[in-house]
Amino acid sequence: MTNPNEIFETFLDSLESCDIDRILKSFTEQSSWQNVPHPPAVGITEIRSTFEIIVQRSSQIKWDIVSSSFEGSRGWIERVDRFWIDQTEYAVRCNGVFDFDLETSSILSVRDYVDLGEWRSRLSKAKL
Repeated sequence: MTNPNEIFETFLDSLESCDIDRILKSFTEQSSWQNVPHPPAVGITEIRSTFEIIVQRSSQIKWDIVSSSFEGSRGWIERVDRFWIDQTEYAVRCNGVFDFDLETSSILSVRDYVDLGEWRSRLSKAKL
């Protein structure tokens, strides 16, 4: 059994690799990722579609943790997500609620809160 902080750190490491297949190893077919208020992406295929375009276009990804708290199998993570596309950094503040499966060391669900209007406006320059 793994603790939730270790599962999250493994996920962060995979993000920094910019390798979509490595990133997806943190999830299972039962996992979901929701950019609230939109419906969740459920399963590997839908989660891949959530991440794939930005991961493929990014030369570097770094999520800076502002604060985090873990209790049981849940984590609350405030962060700044940073992506470098065509030598330009795009950053956005996020707050996510992560639920972990401690037996399989995977992410069960994420409810991510971000100003999507602000994020889309910034990314429009990158033509994503």
